[in-house]
Amino acid sequence: MEEIISKVISILQGMWRYRWWGLLTAWIVAIAASVVIYKMPDKYESTARVYVDTQSVLRPLMSGLAVQPNVNQQIAILSRTLISRPNVEKLITMADLDLKAQTPEAREALIASLSKDLKIRTTGRDNFFTLAFQDQDPALAQRVVQALLSLFVESGLVGKRQDTDAARRFIEEQIANYEVRLAEAENRVKEFRLRNMSLLGDDGSDFVTQIASTSQQLAQARLELREAETSRGVLQRQLVGEEPVLLPQVDSNASVSIPVIDGRLDAQRKSLDALLLRYTDSHPDVVSTRRLIEALEKEKQAEIERMAASGMGQFGSIDSNPVYQQMKLAHADAEARVASLQARVTEYERRLAGLRERSELVPKLEAERAQLNRDYAVQKSNYDQLVTRRESATMSAELSAQSGVGDFRVIDPPSLPTKPSAPDRILLFPLAGVAALGVGVALTFLLAQLRPAFVDGRSLREITGLPVLGTVSFLSDSAAVRSRRIGLAMFSMIFIMYFAALGASSLALQFLQR
Repeated sequence: MEEIISKVISILQGMWRYRWWGLLTAWIVAIAASVVIYKMPDKYESTARVYVDTQSVLRPLMSGLAVQPNVNQQIAILSRTLISRPNVEKLITMADLDLKAQTPEAREALIASLSKDLKIRTTGRDNFFTLAFQDQDPALAQRVVQALLSLFVESGLVGKRQDTDAARRFIEEQIANYEVRLAEAENRVKEFRLRNMSLLGDDGSDFVTQIASTSQQLAQARLELREAETSRGVLQRQLVGEEPVLLPQVDSNASVSIPVIDGRLDAQRKSLDALLLRYTDSHPDVVSTRRLIEALEKEKQAEIERMAASGMGQFGSIDSNPVYQQMKLAHADAEARVASLQARVTEYERRLAGLRERSELVPKLEAERAQLNRDYAVQKSNYDQLVTRRESATMSAELSAQSGVGDFRVIDPPSLPTKPSAPDRILLFPLAGVAALGVGVALTFLLAQLRPAFVDGRSLREITGLPVLGTVSFLSDSAAVRSRRIGLAMFSMIFIMYFAALGASSLALQFLQR
């Protein structure tokens, strides 16, 4: 620490040797700076205060129905982005500044100058904004602030309308796209159902349900067939103990009646009538019944021909006892029912076999149908959401048209300044004096370093590294002491005059600016 202090003292002593050079430099720099500051052109600042009221009665009422952005954030962003190149170019036209910029270079310089000089100050959450601009012409400064105020209000309204219109256009385009996608998805689902109707079922039931239903119908048909076969067997056993009685035929061959065959024909015709009431002509049961009727008619005709050939023409009909004839008729009905049920069982077995052969396609079809339904559900959900958003955007646009981003209230219109706001000469003069003094001190330090001198034996020993055997002191006489004191007094007086001149110039300038 002692070495540092001694070194600092040595430096100060070296600087003291060039004190007059430093003081002279300080005077010269201070006078030059004062002249420059005094010659600086005056600038006049025009200001305007705006309050943006973001409170609206409609916004709480429309909560949840319309999109309501953060208005305070929008206003803050607007205030930060207002001074952009497009807006500055508009401002140049509105304030007639383009009359001064005839060349592209001059216009670019004007745009850069305005972008730097235009100021928008805010007070935080109160939504108070101050628009300011400085220029040598007070009227021009006022026009620029007025143009900036108009841009500030218009940007808040037009920007919001443009955002809303862009959002609505985008939603409309997306809705149109999703309408096409939704139609395509519906067509794919429809074509899939038509293509796989036999597997999916006419009523929309799945393939497993069809197999289960067909199996149940087949089981029911087999049960009815077994019942019919049992009934037919009982009738056959009962017919063993009865004998028919044949009587002479009195009519022609056309009226010959064979009870066994006629009974079966009557039963089949009745069954055919019942089937036609439920099914079409192409139904398997109808087709098989008609075939059986044709076979019975052919059998009857063959029997009549046989009887005629064997000399039994005199017996054209069978007239047995009533019990035997009733049993014959019942047996014929049982035969017809057995044949019908056998055809039904055969048809159900064919259907069930076909369904089981195609059972390997079921998982693939189910996966394809699930994928189609999932795609359709996603498209439908997105479409419904877009339609809802479109209505919300429409209501938001109407809400913005009614309430706007905010209510712009001009608290203080653009002022016409009468006193210059810059440069602040009262502050610049003392700062220039202090800076000039600092330049003088820096000059003394530089000279002391360029032309060093040893002020004691210790510094000489430290720098040279040689032993100092002794020092010779300088004894001043009375004339030298008097001369040194006079020089110190003059230096002090000139130094004091320096600060006195700074104070006097500041006071005079303040008096002149009143």
